[in-house]
Amino acid sequence: MTSFFSEIDQLQSHFRTHNKTREYQAHSSKVHSVGWSCDGRRLASGSFDKSVTIFTLDRDRLNKEFTFRGHGGSVDQLCWHASNADLLSTASGDKSVRIWDARSQKCAATIITKGENINITWSPDGNTIAVGNKEDLVTFIDTRTHKIKAEDNSILNYPDLELQHILKAHPGTCICIEFDPTGRYFATGSADALVSLWDVDELACLRTFSRLDWPVRTISFSHDGRLLASASEDLVIDVGEVETGEKVVDIPVEAATFTVAWHPSQYLLAYACDDKDSYDRKRDAGSLKVFGFPSE
Repeated sequence: MTSFFSEIDQLQSHFRTHNKTREYQAHSSKVHSVGWSCDGRRLASGSFDKSVTIFTLDRDRLNKEFTFRGHGGSVDQLCWHASNADLLSTASGDKSVRIWDARSQKCAATIITKGENINITWSPDGNTIAVGNKEDLVTFIDTRTHKIKAEDNSILNYPDLELQHILKAHPGTCICIEFDPTGRYFATGSADALVSLWDVDELACLRTFSRLDWPVRTISFSHDGRLLASASEDLVIDVGEVETGEKVVDIPVEAATFTVAWHPSQYLLAYACDDKDSYDRKRDAGSLKVFGFPSE
């Protein structure tokens, strides 16, 4: 057990000297999703205001680069290409998926789908985008032709799309799922306020994280798979150590958190909450935050 304790001590001491949060104005309405490009140089945010904003990371701060417009509805989730740092996909309530090119600053493709899309992910090889809508239909898009290649509402084995397993993961509804970068684990967050860590090969639940009191809306593994951040309507983002489930650090927040995303090579956590404008409490702040910069 000593090595685990020393690892936790090491992680905790890192965040004692790297606990600064910076806030950035990104949108005119609430931010639903944030995500880092695979090289970690850009951070994107999608908002209820129908736009996507791109920031660049310059050492210990972000600079706003530009804003993509074109969706006719709320941008509910975004996902960068796993190996091309310029390509970003977005899912919107306007029944479309868009692919954006951050280098040319243009929309590269628009794919019309059947329903109001609420989540999106890109396959590791970059050839397929899977998008889920409010009716639980998953649409698979071929990114080379920008055509829909399959639609289903089950768990499928990629790439031949055969039904694999149906796991009963939680007594409450499973709200989010995330794979760790090592490929050994995946985690689920649910309406019963629990985060569960699963072994990929055994499909067995290894441990649960139970420090939150409200439905878990968003989770993210750090680049090295050592940390798991989870957030909800609790006024704190919980960061736990994956191997032991122990708490590493709490990030205090002032409102429900919609989205969290660890940087692909540093202990920087981007997140966005349901914050209100400090002068007009009826208006959304439209901001995003990044935790983990060196304390001054």
